[in-house]
Amino acid sequence: MSVRVLLVDDQPLMLVGLGILIGDTDDLEVVGEAGDGHEAVRLVRELRPDVVVMDIRMPGMDGIEATRQATAEPDPPKVLVLTTFDDDEYVYGALRAGASGFLLKSMALDAILGAIRVVAAGDALIAPSVTRRLIADFAGSSVTPAAPTPDTEPAADSHLIAGITGREREVLALVGQGLSNGEIAERLVISAATAKTHVARLFAKLEARDRVHLAIIAYENGLTPGRR
Repeated sequence: MSVRVLLVDDQPLMLVGLGILIGDTDDLEVVGEAGDGHEAVRLVRELRPDVVVMDIRMPGMDGIEATRQATAEPDPPKVLVLTTFDDDEYVYGALRAGASGFLLKSMALDAILGAIRVVAAGDALIAPSVTRRLIADFAGSSVTPAAPTPDTEPAADSHLIAGITGREREVLALVGQGLSNGEIAERLVISAATAKTHVARLFAKLEARDRVHLAIIAYENGLTPGRR
């Protein structure tokens, strides 16, 4: 069965380019196109796509709010955020809103096809090297939430963090730094299978969608560089 894709962007050339590219594949299908967040949410409810490729900066409802509403639907689609990354301060908010990852608008169009397939399969889009860049960007971003103090609310998911073991905390910190399971195994001197098991347990205990979500949880709870 083809992966059903909804394209959301206020730039017609981006929609046309992706539409033509996806039309030449056997396993991906464009089921709809939207030029703003309101239309995107409507089409998510109407068309039930598997993956939404979502722009961030759009007139009316932006991609962050559209992502939040789309992922709140029953049997929600996976959402990939399109961003320029280097100057887009909204990436963090989009991931917290429920996006499974992000794409760079500077990426080659055929690379986006592979990313759509990865997310449709239930995996995180962001590769370890890019995750490290993302976390580093969060650390210096004006939208990064301040560290909790006695007078402020604790970081999101902190009540879940309390239920993980010391080893799982170590693994979570390394996921937050963008390390793959193999790299985590090497760092902690454990087998790759054991590292994979720890990550799977973190998914369950922290109710995380994917590795991107785990990285955000690690960051917000002070387990990665730049957040204390």
